[in-house]
Amino acid sequence: MSRKRPNHSPAFKAKVALAALQGDRTLAELSAQFDVHPNQILNWKSKLKQHAPELFGSGEELRRGGAEEIKRLQAKIGQLAMENDFLSGALDR
Repeated sequence: MSRKRPNHSPAFKAKVALAALQGDRTLAELSAQFDVHPNQILNWKSKLKQHAPELFGSGEELRRGGAEEIKRLQAKIGQLAMENDFLSGALDR
């Protein structure tokens, strides 16, 4: 019989990762306390460290990246609309 994989909430993951960052308990203790595999705790801790700067940023980088993505997608939509018009004209003949 297989075990169902639990879906942990983002709040739970953050709580476990913060506990791991504190360093006052071992990985084995945290694993037993939260009933989570030690490798999973390490993954969440790593993600927290990696994305922490984004929490304190102004968000300008995200907005700029989003604007560039919107421009790229709008250009793609224009290209596809032109291709559709061309092909529908070819089919009408």
